[in-house]
Amino acid sequence: MTDSPQPPTNEVKNLSLDGDKSDNDRPGTPSSASFAEQFKTFAKFGDPKSDGRQITLSNSDKWMKQAKVIDGKKITTTDTGIAFKKYKSTKLGIVDYKKFLEDLAKSKKIELEEIKSKLTTCGQPGHHGLGNVKTTSTVDRLTDTSKYTGTHKQRFDETGKGKGIAGRKDTPDTSGYVTGYQNKDSYEATK
Repeated sequence: MTDSPQPPTNEVKNLSLDGDKSDNDRPGTPSSASFAEQFKTFAKFGDPKSDGRQITLSNSDKWMKQAKVIDGKKITTTDTGIAFKKYKSTKLGIVDYKKFLEDLAKSKKIELEEIKSKLTTCGQPGHHGLGNVKTTSTVDRLTDTSKYTGTHKQRFDETGKGKGIAGRKDTPDTSGYVTGYQNKDSYEATK
């Protein structure tokens, strides 16, 4: 007689994925990163030589745009540029950057904690796409190969597909006929 296996009820209850980390403890989620960690990642963003201790105005603006601090109405890149240039340096450390944020918040009458929380929870730096691209009638006219003239017309077949190198190079006829002969392969047909 065989014993039937018992269901592993206790083992399943204690089993968890991702090494017992809850969603808030995972690295990379916006809620787990501190302001200093975000500062360091945005300071390094796009600059392989940066150690993350100082941030440029450009990277600061990227960070603020991603966090939606710069909205084009209350705070603009001009406002951040003016506040940044008060420090007479092209890069700011985290201490000076916090002072920069205080000055910006004070001049724009916005809560400093609101700005810091947006900057802390905006996520990792990255490119977020351009959105939908609209095609206009001008683009349609410029890309319509049936309207091409001159040598450009010879680069495409009737369907609009490019001919490749055959459309760009004039290859000589090496069949033995004289250049410009119109009635090639018609001599036998006339007999």
